[in-house]
Amino acid sequence: MAGMKEQQFTEEKPLLPEKRGVDSDMVKGEEAPGGPPCPVSPAPPNQPPTPSRPTHRWHVIARHWLRQTRRRTSGVLPESCEQLMPAGDWKEHDIETPYGMLHVIIRGAPKGNKPAILTYHDVGLNHKLCFNTFFNNEDMQEITKHFVICHVDAPGQQIGASQLPQGYQYPTMDQLAGMLPTVVQHFGFKSIVGIGVGAGAYILAKFALIFPDLVEGLVLLNIDPNGKGWIDWAATKLSGLTSALPDTVLPHLFSQEELMNNTELVQSYRQQINNTINQFNLQLFWNMYNSRRDLEMNRSGTVLNAKTLKCPVMLVVGDNAPAEEGVVECNSKLDPTNTTFLKMADSGGLPQLTQPGKLTEAFKYFLQGMGYIAYVKDRRLSGGPVPSASMTRLVRSRTASLTSASSMDGSRSRACTHSDSTEGVGTVTHTMEVSC
Repeated sequence: MAGMKEQQFTEEKPLLPEKRGVDSDMVKGEEAPGGPPCPVSPAPPNQPPTPSRPTHRWHVIARHWLRQTRRRTSGVLPESCEQLMPAGDWKEHDIETPYGMLHVIIRGAPKGNKPAILTYHDVGLNHKLCFNTFFNNEDMQEITKHFVICHVDAPGQQIGASQLPQGYQYPTMDQLAGMLPTVVQHFGFKSIVGIGVGAGAYILAKFALIFPDLVEGLVLLNIDPNGKGWIDWAATKLSGLTSALPDTVLPHLFSQEELMNNTELVQSYRQQINNTINQFNLQLFWNMYNSRRDLEMNRSGTVLNAKTLKCPVMLVVGDNAPAEEGVVECNSKLDPTNTTFLKMADSGGLPQLTQPGKLTEAFKYFLQGMGYIAYVKDRRLSGGPVPSASMTRLVRSRTASLTSASSMDGSRSRACTHSDSTEGVGTVTHTMEVSC
């Protein structure tokens, strides 16, 4: 099976150009920073037209669905979603990939050799519901000004999307990962730092396994590397027959404590999921996520021909979150020398919503450990730049407890050591429980 999977994605790699530059469709008619719009050279008069690809049935259906979506969302947004619109020069793009259309929102342009920050949301959400609270946090401005930001919405999950046609074959999780090289090529990204939540974390991890040279780092929240067993699959099917779709999805997103207390956040997201996401499209995505296969990652030396993520990884999960067990198992499958496991107290199932400030701080340290943002302004300190050594001490002072991370059988543990060196926190291989 593993061999078949690798063969399946071999065809996607030629999508990446030898020299990655900004796609002409991206810059056409757009204004470059500090200059006039880029001129578009007319085509030579005697040049024959470029032969077009044969139009397949699903491409026709996808284009029709896209036109319907544009009509519904052109100049009009649901009243409940106006507050979700981020400030800034965000631009929406619809990109055709080998597996269908993909809705992408981007701000900025590629900056030198820096990677783009690419996000992928969880099932039941979209980029606005999943990431707006996090990216609108004021401390994130110290990060976003250094990078181009790219949000990806899974097919049919964006706000205002038209219902996908009857009989539409929703892309598998492997195919959703296979769409991303087209996004990288379209915008001319040299590489990405991915931020994924739940299903989005699974997709980005799959992407990094197939195209490791395109991924410089990953922040994976609530990732479950395991496929659903028959018992779990049957329980999900039964729950879908007896409950409304939002109530079926909510236990995947929030902790039992949050659901039992019916917190304001849970009530708000139950309403948003029901009113702003097409339920038919959501059901297709939900079914496909529950049909996922194991990521087939193993720490080097544990099995023959072990395959794992090569880039720096920060795993994040809230205490008592429904994905806690899956994240712990994922940690046991990754290289301990470039993996940080962050367990956030008092954050529930979605830390990026309940603790955006703490997650932003951890993300700054993660990027600094990769060699980006050498000096970060922290508004809670003196107001000046914070050098890396001070930031290392800051994260230690904000760490309530350090616990060793163990493998699945509990036979191996990692000691947590510290020094006052100027290394970024991204290189420290320990588990952090942030409770402050």
